[in-house]
Amino acid sequence: MNILVVGGAGYIGSHMVKYLAGEGCKITVLDNLSSGHRDAVLAGKLIEGDLADVDMLDDLFAEHSFDVVMHFASSIMVGESVEKPSMYYRNNVTNTQNLLDAMIKHGVKQFIFSSTAAIFGEPEYTPIDEKHPKAPINPYGRSKWMVEQILEDYDRAYGLKSICLRYFNAAGADPEGELGERHDPETHLIPLVLQAASGQRDAITVFGRDYDTEDGTCMRDYIHVADLCQAHWLAIQHLQSTGESGRYNLGNGNGFSVQQVIDVCRQVTGRAITVIEGERREGDPVVLVADASRARSELGWQPQYADLESIVSHAWVWEESRNVKDD
Repeated sequence: MNILVVGGAGYIGSHMVKYLAGEGCKITVLDNLSSGHRDAVLAGKLIEGDLADVDMLDDLFAEHSFDVVMHFASSIMVGESVEKPSMYYRNNVTNTQNLLDAMIKHGVKQFIFSSTAAIFGEPEYTPIDEKHPKAPINPYGRSKWMVEQILEDYDRAYGLKSICLRYFNAAGADPEGELGERHDPETHLIPLVLQAASGQRDAITVFGRDYDTEDGTCMRDYIHVADLCQAHWLAIQHLQSTGESGRYNLGNGNGFSVQQVIDVCRQVTGRAITVIEGERREGDPVVLVADASRARSELGWQPQYADLESIVSHAWVWEESRNVKDD
């Protein structure tokens, strides 16, 4: 199978490239390296390019006969999206449409889209299933929801079949230690806590302890990046076998609180972790947990690393290896 992985030098995309290589796929990676890393692409051919360049896209699709396109390239920081909505709509919506139009022009009709739980906005109930109302509360979430709606229209008009995978909190690292998170700046909780454990940062801030949870801190659904990759591969198989579009929430269905994450990080690392108490952040829901039963039943998805200890342990191996390289 010949697959184009857009954003394949980023966190999830690079793990996906390694997974696809293990399945014997022919891989082309397209990435502008604005946030990705050249050395994270462990297989296939890397083409440095931007989705804003429609001529480059035309040449790329003319040169290769892709069976499937996987799209991981987007701007993902919620706070930044509020400050710079123009950038988010241009990169996440307009540039995605450039990609879709190139696919239509060259007869490529299977698309896997990296979506997000941010399309749901403030949860009306939990766990969140696919029927939950879509009411995103920031430009990042709105941009992803816009693309999902565009894909429905492109399916009807052009026969472009797509599967949208709505991640909750992607976490962890390659179980073999070759890849992991390298966001700059880092905003995800687990790597931030582990950086506090490794001495890369002085402390971790807990934003609020007065939520209606067992320990008073927010709860989130953490899903191992390797399990995400498995879901993407199963989504490709589903498209190939049924030719039908689909939308799936991806999460473990288990909520872990901020305090639980810190406790497990202390346990795994054996290090002291300094905690600073902060005020609640505006817009932080109390609980965000996925109902991923549709992905389990229709795609046959079975997460392998649903426990927090595995997620943190793999992330810690990666964090320690980064510190050794930096030294």
